[in-house]
Amino acid sequence: MAMKKGRFSKTEQQFIKEQHKTLSVEQLATRLDRDPVSVEDYIARKLGSNAEERRELDASYDLKSRAYWKDLQGQFSKAELDIILYHWGRIIGQFRDDVLPTEELQVLDAIKLEVLMNRALKNQQTNMLDIDRYEEMVTAEKEQPLEIQDKDYIFNLERQVAMLRAAQETLTRDYKDLQTKKAAMLKDLKATREQRIKRLEDSRQTFIGWVRNLMSNPDTRREIGTEMEKMRLAMNNEQERLSEWHQYEDQLVDQPFLTPDTTKGG
Repeated sequence: MAMKKGRFSKTEQQFIKEQHKTLSVEQLATRLDRDPVSVEDYIARKLGSNAEERRELDASYDLKSRAYWKDLQGQFSKAELDIILYHWGRIIGQFRDDVLPTEELQVLDAIKLEVLMNRALKNQQTNMLDIDRYEEMVTAEKEQPLEIQDKDYIFNLERQVAMLRAAQETLTRDYKDLQTKKAAMLKDLKATREQRIKRLEDSRQTFIGWVRNLMSNPDTRREIGTEMEKMRLAMNNEQERLSEWHQYEDQLVDQPFLTPDTTKGG
């Protein structure tokens, strides 16, 4: 019997989402009667192949569920929206789940500035190509004998070149302004490499700095909490083991860990 083809149904998607962390790709494919390659591809595209990718995908999905996503759709092209989703997932993933609502708006504004910078650069490139094309047309016309040269045509082309050069200067100035604003925005978010290193160094200097660093890193808190719980469980297990009767090499039987709570009498 041939395996199922085509897009995954909502039921299949939900099953993969719920089980992909506990079942292997082969097991998922067998349960769904699907090709393992298609299942693996779906997980990589929709769920991420590691924790970092999953955070980025979750963040991208989260942005689409926000009320201002419709506004963004009206402000930017589809290609630009893809860039916004990409940067949003990367930045929110970098900050993990430690992002306040005001910081979200700052992140979004910084991404908008990045997109506008890219737009300015594209316009610059288009202008440069137009300038080269018009100048080639002017050169070609001027190479004609004087008696057949179209002076008005040359004048209009040179005027177009002058206008494009003026626009080029404006685009360059706009790009620099956007770049300055973006740098200031990232500085406010403490997202630059220099600030991250400084924050890490500061966190090593004092106990208060260490606590501040701990409070700003949810993953670190979870990791330390997990280690503490493992140590507590290990201690309890060892205490229970050492509270039982133990026979030493000299054949003496005793309780290694003896307290009023563990004594068994004898």
